[in-house]
Amino acid sequence: MKKMNSLLKKSLITLVVLAIGLAALPLSGVAAAGLNEPANPPTSQTKPDYSRLERIWQREQLRYQREGTLLSKADGFISKVQALLDKASQKGWDVSTVQAALNAFASVIPAAQTAHEPGQAIIDAHSGFNANGEVTDPATALETVKSLAQVLKATRTAMNGTGRALWQAIRDLRQSHRASGTTTP
Repeated sequence: MKKMNSLLKKSLITLVVLAIGLAALPLSGVAAAGLNEPANPPTSQTKPDYSRLERIWQREQLRYQREGTLLSKADGFISKVQALLDKASQKGWDVSTVQAALNAFASVIPAAQTAHEPGQAIIDAHSGFNANGEVTDPATALETVKSLAQVLKATRTAMNGTGRALWQAIRDLRQSHRASGTTTP
């Protein structure tokens, strides 16, 4: 057993030394510019790279669309949860916590939809971006991205964590009845 520990320690030390040694080596090669190649390409011929801003714009649009889809399906979701709560209460389950969370969730949906609406005008205008989502004016594009981010933040603020609270209340109800062997309301 002692030989095994000694062998294990030696191999670990060897592995660490090898890893440190390999970390010091460069991962890619470096080449010098040729004699006829300019050191820096002329700036007038290269297009500035706004790929990060374009990716953020695309991601914000996707978030907006996903949020809009969820808000449009909220009424159907609320009715499904209410049907499950009715079923569970008929079985004698205490659904008061979930009902309170559902009522809170349902009460903030109109405010969240109102906060969400201005985002469509921002996306339709796409100021600073062309129709393909490429930056045409960086300063305006940055303001457009910030405006859409504000709309998304306002929608989250309007929801005030009620969606997460409802999810947690449903989860707690299921777990409390899972222990007793009855999971489905």
